[in-house]
Parts: sequence; C-alpha cells; structure tokens
Amino acid sequence: MISPVFAHGNLRLYLLALLAEQPRHGYELIQALGERFGGTYSPSAGTIYPRLAKLENEALVTKTHDGRRSVYSITDAGRAELTTRESELDDIETSVTDSVHRLAHSVRAEVKEAMRSLRAELASAARTAQHTAATTPTADPRGAGGDSPGRTESLRAVREADLVLNTFRRELGVALREHVRIHPVEQSTVTLLEKRLADVRAEILATLSR
Repeated sequence: MISPVFAHGNLRLYLLALLAEQPRHGYELIQALGERFGGTYSPSAGTIYPRLAKLENEALVTKTHDGRRSVYSITDAGRAELTTRESELDDIETSVTDSVHRLAHSVRAEVKEAMRSLRAELASAARTAQHTAATTPTADPRGAGGDSPGRTESLRAVREADLVLNTFRRELGVALREHVRIHPVEQSTVTLLEKRLADVRAEILATLSR
C-alpha cells in the first residue's frame, strides 16, 4: 500500500528526485526512502520497480546493468520534469519532515515506557530479595539489631542500579533528540532498543533469582 504522502503520482516524482542525486539500483532506492522517512515508510519491490519501468518508458530515466543489478539514472527530460514540479517536491519534503518528527515522538515515548518497565521489574525483584532475606534465618555477623553488611550492600547496589537507569534514559534521550534534528531515526532503532532492553532485563532477573 502506498503511503498517503505519495498519492497522485508523488512517489514517481520523489523517485526522480532521488535519482537526480545519484544513480541507484532498486534496492538502494528502497533503502533511501526508508531512511528519508525514518522507517515510517518502506516501499516493497512490487511498488518501486513498476514505477521505475514506467519512468524508463517515458524516457525520464535510463537503465544500465552492473553485474546482476539494474542501475537507474535520470535523463535530461527527467530533470526538466523535476524543475517544472519543484513546488510539488517541496510539499513532499515537508511531509517527509512531519513524518520524521512523528517518529521521533514515538521513539521517545517507547524508550520512556521501556525504561519504566525495566525499573519497575528491578524494583520488584529487589523487594522480593529483601523480603526473602528478612524472612530467612541467618546468622547476623553484627549481632542482634542493625542491618547486616550483606543487606546494606544490597541496598546500595539497588540505588546504584537506579542511578544507572536514570543516566541511561537521560543520555539516550538527549542523543535521540540531537540526532533527529539532522537525520531521520529508523524504526529499526526502536526495535533494536526494545530487544536489547529485553535481553538485559531477562539476564538481570535471572541473576536476581539465583
């Protein structure tokens, strides 16, 4: 399905704009579109290649072969069409920017939720460990009264873990906001973050349950 941004022939025009930057093969065009939209839109080969064939039939692009790949280049006629439709292309670029901004907001929200979930699970695990330690008879090396050195060390570790989580969230949030001012953020970044956080959470919870 074509993104609403590319209704009424706009995808055709945007492909010409990408080829005006440099010759590309089909997969490179798909990658370039994905990067421009920060992962919010990734066209299929079935969407791109028929439009490239139509552009070739209209003599707006030419096709050469590089090994097994077809490389497309814009022609003078293609550049002339870009020039006459420059205002339309500007509107498309504005829509691309809006899509990227929406993705940045989504990334921040998902990072915040992932960090909140991890902190909650760590806190729950810490409370369980403290409860277990409190209800399990053990010899107190300090005698009656007062926390044992082991429990004091555990509480300190929990506080340090909380500090690490807060620092991670703050620094990553700053990095994402700075990056999106210049470059798009791909959806794969969110997927990678979710996977790595899930792996870390599982590993830490497994350690706490020993």
